[in-house]
Amino acid sequence: MSRTVVSAEGVEKIVQTSAGQLVILDGIDLEINEGESVAIVGASGSGKTTLLGILAGLDTASSGTVKLLDANLTELDEEARALTRGQHVGFVFQSFQLLASLTALENVMLPVELRGDTLAQSQAQELLEKVGLADRLDHYPRQLSGGEQQRVAIARAFASDPTVLFADEPTGNLDTQTGERICQLLFDLNQEFGTTLIMVTHDLQLAARCSRTIAISGGQIVPSEQATASAL
Repeated sequence: MSRTVVSAEGVEKIVQTSAGQLVILDGIDLEINEGESVAIVGASGSGKTTLLGILAGLDTASSGTVKLLDANLTELDEEARALTRGQHVGFVFQSFQLLASLTALENVMLPVELRGDTLAQSQAQELLEKVGLADRLDHYPRQLSGGEQQRVAIARAFASDPTVLFADEPTGNLDTQTGERICQLLFDLNQEFGTTLIMVTHDLQLAARCSRTIAISGGQIVPSEQATASAL
């Protein structure tokens, strides 16, 4: 039986605005098991990106409980959450978030070095070769296309050997053809490494490739067809 790697119970996110309270998430309950690939879908403003951030420990819930493996994120301070993320979590963002002053190789080496691994360069080089960038190791982000930058970001995400990989609209800034190649690469590496993949996406074809879909509308989990209709 697969173990639960991410869970949420009664999760709410409420923020104060000039117009009063805004409820972003309203009573989210979910469990995601080891090795699953899960798409979180919904219209813009549905709360799906907020949910991803809370599950990953990048944001905090107003109430409820979030667990990542054996860590209760809702009981940890920011420093402890950061330590947990560093040990177990990888990220791929729509905007790539590469460090402009570092080469492709250095960007991928960074999480490995932070982990204290003495083989950072060889591991980073191997991952960049896996994503088809063996001839771009010394290139800076500004010298790479959008698709190449996202491949560097994916290599960086897997460099930390994460238990869970969170992806926020990983193809959002890419053209359709490049996006399809990036998706295939993401799924290929996810299968190779046995990582749990949790992805926010507007792309319903991409969501369909995941083993499960969680649909969000109005800050609540709803039947998939309801969120799918609103996302179109």
